[in-house]
Amino acid sequence: MSRFSRSALCLALILPTLALAVQDPLFVKTAAEDFLRTQTKDLPGEINISVEAPSAGNKLQACNTLEAFLPPGSRAWGRTTVGIRCVEGASWSLYLRARVQVTGDYLVTTHALAPGQALGTEDVTTRKGELTQLPAGILTDPKQVQGKQASVSVPSGQALRADQLRQPLAVQQGQNVTVISRGEGFRVSTEGVALGNASAGQVVQVRIQSGQVRSGIAQPGGLVEMNY
Repeated sequence: MSRFSRSALCLALILPTLALAVQDPLFVKTAAEDFLRTQTKDLPGEINISVEAPSAGNKLQACNTLEAFLPPGSRAWGRTTVGIRCVEGASWSLYLRARVQVTGDYLVTTHALAPGQALGTEDVTTRKGELTQLPAGILTDPKQVQGKQASVSVPSGQALRADQLRQPLAVQQGQNVTVISRGEGFRVSTEGVALGNASAGQVVQVRIQSGQVRSGIAQPGGLVEMNY
């Protein structure tokens, strides 16, 4: 057999193999898992990640470099979706189903809380569980309740969320307050009456002695600051 014939035969044997080459599903799965580990590295608790690999019989052209991403509306939390696109060697993208489980401590109330009740660490205790199965905004550290008040009634033993707490009111509606006006080179104080409730740092309207209504920033101790 001539050298040309042998070369043609070898090429004929190789081409079908190349034509049947598909993307290694483990390569895709690993890229998605590594991406999710990076996305969740700062989450509290124990992280467990599972990703559904593409079919072993997929018809995707083999890729040299993959890029993982989260589709709009997805996040690395609970049942989610991870996008994978090929950025070198081919041109395709796909979406994989995944699950991110986060097992850690969260806060539950030790007794029923009433609206406006000031909280301390004795009002909560920790419980371990699957955080992704709990409501959004769940609190995980007793320090998160210090200096806060309950904004709604919360039953005993219930998981505590951030939206169930508020900062204490710095001024209350109808309260006599001291209004401090500041500007370049001057500071003037006057008395007024708060026209609403506000926590420290929030905007509140005040009727000052002249009868005018002004807006300022509520501060602890019944103060309202107005900067000019």
